Amino acid sequence: MSGVWVFNNGVIRLVENPNQSEGVATQTNGRRYVLVYLPTGEAVSSHSSLEQILRSLGWERYFSGDSDLIQYHKRSSIDLISLPRDFSKFNSVYMYDIVVKNPNSFHVRDFK
Repeated sequence: MSGVWVFNNGVIRLVENPNQSEGVATQTNGRRYVLVYLPTGEAVSSHSSLEQILRSLGWERYFSGDSDLIQYHKRSSIDLISLPRDFSKFNSVYMYDIVVKNPNSFHVRDFK
């Protein structure tokens, strides 16, 4: 586990990646990654922008009982994309899952 312990109003909690930029995943090795939508070259920086792109690719929001996840499915396949509701926890594992299921639309790049 890595991060910073924060003490606030008598409660202590671990904050992972406290300096993480929106949409940029920092791995334990210190490398930073960003999910890029290839047709526009746009870096995905929020759930709303990602959802808009996924909808245009035929993905639909799938409502499950898990409140910590946002999920998408495609009627034409059995694939399911599961993402953390908290976008600050969006890391390269989720990015590569999206790339594998949409290989011609997304790419993961080093963030510079």
